[in-house]
Amino acid sequence: MDQNSGSKRKTMKQAFFEKARYTLKQMWKYKISYVFLVPFLAIFVTFTILPVITAVSYSFTQFNILESPIFIGFENYRNLFLKDAIFLVAIKNTLLFAAITGPISYLTCLLLAWFVNDLMPKTRSLLTLLFYAPSLANIFFIWQLIFSGDAMGLLNAWLMKIGLIYEPILWLTDTKRMVPVTLFIILWSSIGTSFLAFIAGFQTVDESLYEAGAVDGVKNRWQELWFITLPYMRPQLMFGAVMSITGSFGIGATITALVGYPSTNYVLHTIMNHLDDYGGLRFEMGYACAIATILFTIMVGVNKGVQKILVKVGS
Repeated sequence: MDQNSGSKRKTMKQAFFEKARYTLKQMWKYKISYVFLVPFLAIFVTFTILPVITAVSYSFTQFNILESPIFIGFENYRNLFLKDAIFLVAIKNTLLFAAITGPISYLTCLLLAWFVNDLMPKTRSLLTLLFYAPSLANIFFIWQLIFSGDAMGLLNAWLMKIGLIYEPILWLTDTKRMVPVTLFIILWSSIGTSFLAFIAGFQTVDESLYEAGAVDGVKNRWQELWFITLPYMRPQLMFGAVMSITGSFGIGATITALVGYPSTNYVLHTIMNHLDDYGGLRFEMGYACAIATILFTIMVGVNKGVQKILVKVGS
């Protein structure tokens, strides 16, 4: 038994060193390429990897910026799940918003890009700009003007003018109406980077594949999309999925801009709002880093699951 385990460890050790030698040889072979990657890797490590590692390490401490961090183990995580009722509400709301806005935004971007791609070049460029523009402009004050809860709000004034309502509706403070209104605005402004990625993906598909598909029995546009286009543009689908998921989990700033902080009865309170509260207002950075670590873990898990699904679709 000991000999078998010893030989197995020896085999694994040899395999590890062989793989390491092969990797070093490949890196030396393509050393020029790696030299050009150094600036990106330096920026990525400095502004992505190191902050993540720092946040995870601070999540095990009590840290208020002014004093040195004090190691407290898993106390922040225990408080989040056992004592912080608002955080549990934030998790529920975040998952709900992500489940609604993520898939709908993803499919909307895909279908719009599919539609726009078939138009004439000038028309396609114009519509691409029109669909993408909302994601560039921070114009939530316009939505606040439209959905203002007094009689001067544009929507209330119009509905009262035509006689559909007789008193103003509190669109952004009434718990029954603020959720659908906010979801609508978030979806409206979510047609951004994913839409551009899908447009680029559609334009890279080789036209000869459609001719070959017609010979093999592809009969309509939906079959072309499913059997030819989507498998061919798998990288763009992956990128769009990551962007849609990231956007759906990070909508705290949008909610704060629309309804303020906190929202009525915490109906729209998300993990990002909770993170902004403890990190930006209370300066309890250890607690805030624990919140950020949980959000990061959820996002990575969801991204991995979606990528596996897309791999199966594209295979």
